[in-house]
Amino acid sequence: MRATTLVLGAVMLLGTSVAVSARQAEPVARATPPVPLLWKVSGPQGAQLYLLGSFHLLKQDDYPLSPDVDKAFEASSRLLFELPPEDMNSPALATQMLQAAMRRDGRQLKDELDAATWKRLEDYAAVNNMPLERLVGLKPWFIGLTISIAQMTRQGLDAEAGLDRHLMTRAAQAGKPAAGLETASSQINMLDGMSAEEQRQLLREALEQVEKGDEQSRQLHAAWRRGDDVVLWRDMAAQMKREYPGLYQRINVERNDAWLAPLQQRLQAGQGSTLVVVGALHLLGSDGVVEKLRARGYKVERICSACRPEKR
Repeated sequence: MRATTLVLGAVMLLGTSVAVSARQAEPVARATPPVPLLWKVSGPQGAQLYLLGSFHLLKQDDYPLSPDVDKAFEASSRLLFELPPEDMNSPALATQMLQAAMRRDGRQLKDELDAATWKRLEDYAAVNNMPLERLVGLKPWFIGLTISIAQMTRQGLDAEAGLDRHLMTRAAQAGKPAAGLETASSQINMLDGMSAEEQRQLLREALEQVEKGDEQSRQLHAAWRRGDDVVLWRDMAAQMKREYPGLYQRINVERNDAWLAPLQQRLQAGQGSTLVVVGALHLLGSDGVVEKLRARGYKVERICSACRPEKR
């Protein structure tokens, strides 16, 4: 399977994958809840973290969640996300992204793309009623993410139903404080800091994703639903690390490393329990938060009542 590694990796690793107003999706009953990517990290004197791997765009019938997640939520006195709820839900987020994406070098989008990519973009715009004439002053990373998220939305995946937003709403309803590990500005700056070639590749892969029928995003969503950390690592994170090592370092490794200090603060004695909800790829592999905390001597165990013993 040829993975559209860059565009889906960006969507799965960044909390500001799309700027929409938050609303709570109405859960649709499903026979089997998703198997969670959930780990418990134990600190001294009862302090603990629950690390939950999110999929930033989900379907309404991905709810209700596993009882394991419900128990972790109930046991936690606070929640921690990639972005604080006030940033994620801010009406200004869309404007901030658009301002960052505007070109200020006097060139237009067409000037930066090869002829074949521009033609594919024109064809996509014509079929999907995309006002290309309004987008020529924007950068390729913004167009690529817009196309990718629009396609994922067409297959039923919705940022408003994403696990982050769902649990932010539950935290607010339960009166539990919630904070962020980053800010929207830092994530937008990371997107805008992509090299020119990375941006062009993101746009090319977004168009390729459309032409190939979104098969990979369906497979990744299915892997997330069954809690398959092996497939998610192999078919997304490991491939992104191999094909785009520089971007993988910035978008995944450096951020994971920066999160360790605030996470360890919440593992100090007297801190109680915190539920941490971040993109699933941030938890996986040797570069992931799970293994980094284990390497620092913390007891880490996967919580998964629906898993086979070897997957725990």
